[in-house]
Amino acid sequence: MGQKKVSYEGLDKLGRERLSPSFFMRDFLYSEIANFYGVPNIPDDPKLAVEAGRRLCEELLEPLQERFGRISIRSAYRSSAVNALGNEKGHNCASNEGNYAAHIWDRKDANDCIGATACVVVNSFVPYYERTGHWEALAWWVHDHLPYATMTFFPKLAAFNLRWHENPARHIKSEIPPRKGTLTKPGMANFEGTHEKEYAEWLSQLG
Repeated sequence: MGQKKVSYEGLDKLGRERLSPSFFMRDFLYSEIANFYGVPNIPDDPKLAVEAGRRLCEELLEPLQERFGRISIRSAYRSSAVNALGNEKGHNCASNEGNYAAHIWDRKDANDCIGATACVVVNSFVPYYERTGHWEALAWWVHDHLPYATMTFFPKLAAFNLRWHENPARHIKSEIPPRKGTLTKPGMANFEGTHEKEYAEWLSQLG
């Protein structure tokens, strides 16, 4: 799909779309891939991108920020053109089909569902993570408190892909050695119940 033509005024208006009390669409449009290769990171379907992004912000990012303070956005929306280029160049981007209703907010997935992903850092979690390596504390807190679809954790700063989806899989994965792989998903023995013991130490240090 070719990039949809858009005016400067249209892009400026899109950036000012308020997705939730703390977040605007502009917060999610920055892309190193887009900047480095000179490919505009602009939605083909702005209305769908805003709809999916609003659900991500209202249901996941706002509650996370309200509880733990400022979160930083590492990577979020990608246009189909930017994601395809990132996949082609080996920049850790899944195929476009694999990223529909994930990083590509403005395309529905194969099941006609909408969704949106942002890679975020919980700034107040970084000192605890760097001291202990216990990324699971944050994963289990989100699992117990928020309606996430999927999470994938990465080694640097415990950044993680946090996905909202209208049909959530509730699947947590890690790329952090030595505990790479699936932390939990429906059907696993550790999926149900509370996991307070996993994050009690971290919360006690927050004050």
